[in-house]
Amino acid sequence: MRRACSALGLFLLLCACRPRETSVVPARQSAPGRISASSVRATGTIKAVREFTVQVPQISGQSGRLTITKILSSGTRVEPGDTLAEFDRTQQEDNARDSQAKLDDLNHQIDQRRAENRANAEARSSEYQIAEADLAKARLQLRRNETLSEIERAKNEERAATATLRLESLKKSHAFRLKSDEAALRILELKRDRQAVALKRAGTNVSRLIAKAPHGGMVAVESIWRGDSRGPAQEGDQVWPGQSLLRLFDPQEMEVHTSVGEPDGAVLQAGSSATVVLDAYPSLTFPARFLTSSPVAASDLGSPIKRFAARFLIEKIDPRLLPDLSAAVVIQPPPPKAHP
Repeated sequence: MRRACSALGLFLLLCACRPRETSVVPARQSAPGRISASSVRATGTIKAVREFTVQVPQISGQSGRLTITKILSSGTRVEPGDTLAEFDRTQQEDNARDSQAKLDDLNHQIDQRRAENRANAEARSSEYQIAEADLAKARLQLRRNETLSEIERAKNEERAATATLRLESLKKSHAFRLKSDEAALRILELKRDRQAVALKRAGTNVSRLIAKAPHGGMVAVESIWRGDSRGPAQEGDQVWPGQSLLRLFDPQEMEVHTSVGEPDGAVLQAGSSATVVLDAYPSLTFPARFLTSSPVAASDLGSPIKRFAARFLIEKIDPRLLPDLSAAVVIQPPPPKAHP
C-alpha cells in the first residue's frame, strides 16, 4: 500500500513539472477608422468657408443706439441680395430730405446769380460803349478848336480829358466787378458741392441701415445683452454701433480649423486627409482633406508649446454640421510614394 501511494505521488510530481502548452490566438483586425501609428489626433472647430457677419452700422453724424425694425430668425435660408436686418431710418430719411431741399435751393440761387452776372456784364458793356462814344465825340470837337474861341477850346479839351479818364476808370472797375461776380458765383457753387456731399452721405446712411446678403446661405442670430440677460436679437431692441447681430454662412462648404503640435507638423502636407468626429454627434464622421497650414509654429503668450494652425475642407454635407461646433480631428499623412 505504501509503495502504491509513493508511485502515485511520483507520477503527480512529474506531471506538474512538464511545460504547459500555450494556445495561440490570432490578432484582431484593426477596425475601420482606427487610429494608426502614424496618425495624429487633434481638436478643432467647425467653420464655414463663406461667412458674413452683420454688425450695427456706424452712421456719420449720428451717435447713440439704433433700433432694430427687422431681423431674420436663426435657420432662415436666404439668397444673394435678400434683406437680413433693418434699422430705424426715420432720422436719416429726414436728413436726406432736408439736404435735398437745401441743394435745390442752392441750385436755384446759382441760376439766379448767373442771370445777375449776365445782366451786370451787359450793363457794364453798355456803360463802356457810352464812355467810348463820349470820348470819340470829345475828340471830334477838338478838331474844331482852330475856329473856336479860347474858352470853347478849353471846354473841349476838358471834356476830352474827362472822357479819357472815365474810360480808363471803367476798364479797371469792370475787371474788378467781373472778378467779384465770378467769386460770388463760385461761393454758391462750393456751397452747392458741399451740400451735394451731405446729401450723398445721408443717402449712404439710409442704405447702410439695410443689411443685404452678399451670398446665399443660412442665418445664425447672435446673442446680445438685453438688460440683465442675454438672448438673440429681435425687433425693437436698441443696439450700439459695431455690435454683432447675426452671421450668414454657406452650409454647402464647411471646414475645420485645428492646430497640431510642432513635433507632429510633418503630417500637414499636400495629400493629407482627416476624419472629423463631432463632439455633439459622436456617431457622425466626416472625411476631410488638407487645405492650408501656417508656415511656422507659433505659441500662445506665456506658453512654451508651439503649434501649427491648419485647415481641412470637409467633403460631406450634413444639416447637423454647423459653425462653432467642436470636433475631434484624426489626421492621416499621405501614403508613401512607391519607389520605381
